[in-house]
Amino acid sequence: MIPLARVPFGGRLVPHLKPVHQPTFTEEQLALARKVSRQRSAPWRRLQRAKLTLELAAHPDLSHAAIAARCGLARDTVYKWRRRWAETGPEGWSLEDAPRSGRPAGFSPHRGDPG
Repeated sequence: MIPLARVPFGGRLVPHLKPVHQPTFTEEQLALARKVSRQRSAPWRRLQRAKLTLELAAHPDLSHAAIAARCGLARDTVYKWRRRWAETGPEGWSLEDAPRSGRPAGFSPHRGDPG
């Protein structure tokens, strides 16, 4: 039997489907995620991805919305990372942003100075 869940609009009961993308994590990755999640000085994005990793490992059958609520993220963000980590496998897992295309942003303290 498929478990039922309430949807936010109308309170109807709908089937709670298992997420299609199921990332897998190694013990080393989970250990790093635990370490980062306890750090107070870690960048916010890295901290959120570490928490997301731990939630996905602990509760692989929860929906994107349920994981998002537990982590304080948007549902689409959970979907993006769950799909990315599932498609790349354990060797593609990272807490960092993917490299961006184009020229890197530059900063010069002298830019715009007349002389």
